[in-house]
Amino acid sequence: MTLLDAVVIGAGQAGLATAHVLRRHGLDPLLLEAGPSPTGSWSRYYDSLTLFSPARFSELPGLRFPGDPERYPTRDEVVAYLAAYAEGLDVPIEVNTRAVAVTRTAQGFVTRAGDGREFTSRLVISASGGFGAPYRPALPGLDGFAGTVLHSADYRAPEPFAGKRVVVMGAGNSAVQIAVELAEVAAVTLASRGPVRFMPQRPLGRDLHEWLHRSGLERLPLGRLLRGRTVRVLDDGRYRAAIEAGRPDWRPMFARLTPDAVAWADGMVEPVDVVLLATGFRPQVAHLAGCAGRDGRSALDGTGYPVHDRGASITVPGLGFVGLEGQRGIASATLRGVGRDAAHVVQRLTADVRRMAAVGAA
Repeated sequence: MTLLDAVVIGAGQAGLATAHVLRRHGLDPLLLEAGPSPTGSWSRYYDSLTLFSPARFSELPGLRFPGDPERYPTRDEVVAYLAAYAEGLDVPIEVNTRAVAVTRTAQGFVTRAGDGREFTSRLVISASGGFGAPYRPALPGLDGFAGTVLHSADYRAPEPFAGKRVVVMGAGNSAVQIAVELAEVAAVTLASRGPVRFMPQRPLGRDLHEWLHRSGLERLPLGRLLRGRTVRVLDDGRYRAAIEAGRPDWRPMFARLTPDAVAWADGMVEPVDVVLLATGFRPQVAHLAGCAGRDGRSALDGTGYPVHDRGASITVPGLGFVGLEGQRGIASATLRGVGRDAAHVVQRLTADVRRMAAVGAA
């Protein structure tokens, strides 16, 4: 069986950037993508999604984002950009190929796909990102609610919800953007455990990402400090204005769901048609559940989260991660950040391989 240099799991933004970096290091990667195209989750996001970062701060290494660099690209523009990037990489990409299990061997790794094929490699980089598994919190009464419950991952456009009573749960960018859009056609409440916190998108007339770039803040390894913290909503003024005008209105998180209503914290019970969970995502790393180092320590912790130091596995030499939220800093899970993280991870993993080879030859 052919021993590959590296298997990269996922061919979205993180996997594509990782492949680019591996090629720069003289390594030949194979990418395994569960979906039908090398565009990751982008093609499944809601229709009106627009980036909160300008095109020039939304690029992968080696390819400029076409068009006006100051504009805010749409979902479809990002999909087209990623497809073009994949085409230009000239690396093998197996689409419709889900990695289901990775095991560590004396030679490296064996990655098994859902169709039964196995790929052996010296390195494995899990680049399935931090947005593959929609997080659905356990809510009181959720199982008995007879209305529609969906995650933001399943939301596409507002038209099917016209005239409905909708509660959107969340306080991040997607929650606010979806709630404001839905409020044009439905009666919408945005519910969250704390008030929505806004951050100006263009402080002092320049996009926030330019200030982060100029200051170097986005390159600082602040991942551990940032992970799990509530992200402020980037706003050019329209989202704050919409909420202040009650379109949608904001309320503290409801106490429970009944079969056809929500019971609010103040005791009011109100009929509701739809509960939309804009509650984020978790890393899609189930393929690593059985992966362990020679000492038996698992690649994942007790909660199923990767055990890593800035993207390099602590427990399994030769295993890395790219695209996790807060992996190294504030940009780790973004188009502009995955390239830097990939460079860091590949450098560390190739050093591990050289070190293991030297030990084996001694």
